[in-house]
Amino acid sequence: MRMRTALTRTDLAAIDARLAATDELLATAYPGDDGSRQPVHTVYVAADRYTPELPFIWGRAALAAADSAGGIEALAGLVGIDAAVTAAVAPRVLEKLEREPIEDLRIDFEDGYGVRNDDVEDADAVRAAKRIVAAAGAGFAPPFIGIRFKSFEAATRARGIRTLDLFVTELVEHGALPDGLALTLPKVSTVAQVEAMAEVAAALERALGLPHGRLTFEVQVETPQLILGADGRSPVARLPLAVPGRISALHYGTYDYSASLQIAAPYQSMEHPVADVAKELMQLAVAGTGIRLSDGSTNLLPIGDRAGEAWRQHARLVRRSLERGFPQGWDLHAHQLPTRFIATYAFYREGYPEASARLRDHRARTASAVLDEPATVRALAAFVLRGVQCGAISAAEVADDTGIDESELGALAHPRRAEP
Repeated sequence: MRMRTALTRTDLAAIDARLAATDELLATAYPGDDGSRQPVHTVYVAADRYTPELPFIWGRAALAAADSAGGIEALAGLVGIDAAVTAAVAPRVLEKLEREPIEDLRIDFEDGYGVRNDDVEDADAVRAAKRIVAAAGAGFAPPFIGIRFKSFEAATRARGIRTLDLFVTELVEHGALPDGLALTLPKVSTVAQVEAMAEVAAALERALGLPHGRLTFEVQVETPQLILGADGRSPVARLPLAVPGRISALHYGTYDYSASLQIAAPYQSMEHPVADVAKELMQLAVAGTGIRLSDGSTNLLPIGDRAGEAWRQHARLVRRSLERGFPQGWDLHAHQLPTRFIATYAFYREGYPEASARLRDHRARTASAVLDEPATVRALAAFVLRGVQCGAISAAEVADDTGIDESELGALAHPRRAEP
C-alpha cells in the first residue's frame, strides 16, 4: 500500500541544511562521558611534602585513625551506615586503604604551598616530577597524579607558567607522561585565562614533541566572576566551546568562592546555598560535554576531640555530593580517607540492589513495576559502572546478578561511545 506524504525531498533537504550546524555541534561538543574511571577524590599535599611513599603513609595513618574509632565497622556505624550495608562495605574499605588509599594526588604549588623564592620553587617543581617518575617505577604512584600551579592572575602568572613548564619538561625528559596526568588551573575568573592556558598547553606540546591535545587541565571554579561575568553572562558556560578538548574537569573551590561572596568563615561550606548555585551552573555548563565535575573540601578535620563530629560531617557531605551528581571531592587529611570510602561505597551498595534488578529486567525485557526509559537505563548502568570502577561493587557480582559483563555495562551507560 503506497502512502502519500505532503513534504517533498526539497523540503526535507532544506530542513537538513538548516540544522546542519546544530547536528555538527551536538556531535562534536556534546560527545558524553567516555566511561573511563573517574577518581572519587583528589588529595592535596604541599609540593615540598610530597614523596613517592606518601600514599602508603596516608593509608597507614587512615587505618590507625579508623582503629582509634574501633575499626572500620565501628566508624561506619558512627557516621550512620546501616549494619547490613556496613557488612558489605567494611572489608572493601579495609582493602582499599591497604592497597590504594589515594586515587588522585595533586602536588600543590598554590595555596597549600605559598610564596617561595624562585630558586626554591624551581627546585621543588623539578623534584616533584622526578619523584613521580620514581613512584611510577616503583609502583607507588596513584592512578591519577599531577600538580596545581599558581593562577594566571597578573601577580602569579609568570611563576605559574614556569612551574608548569619545568614540571612537564622534566617528566618528558625522564620518559612518558603518566596516563593519569592531571594539571590544575586555579582561581579562574575569565574565559581568556582558560584560553591562555590552552595556548600554553599547545606550546608545550609543540616544544616537547607531544601529540596535539595530550595536555588537558582542570579548571577550579572559585571566583564569582566565572559564574556571572561583568557582561551579565556566565563565563563558565562558555568554557567547553572556548577550548574544545582541553578541559578535563571543573573543580569547585569551597573557601575561595565563599569568601569572595562575603560568607562569614563559620558558614563557609560545600552545602551553603551559594555553593549549590555555583555547582548547579557548573553542571549545566558541562552536561553532555564529557567534562567531569568535582566538589570541594571541608576543613573540619577528624583529629583530636572533634574527630567524631568531623567524621560524621565528612561522610554526610560526601554522600550529599554523590546524591547531587558530583562523584568526586577533595580530601585534605589522611583521617578523611576512611569516611571518603565508607560513604562512597555505602552510596553504591545501597543503590545497587534496585539498579541491578532494573538492569536485569531491561536486559531480559521482563515486565516490572517501573517502566524505564532509555535515558534511565543509561543512568542505571552508569551508576553501577561507577560502583564497579571505584571498588564498591565487583564486576563478577554484576555479571551474576544481571547477566551483563563490564564491557556491556559500559556500552549501556555510554552508548554513543560504543557506536562503531
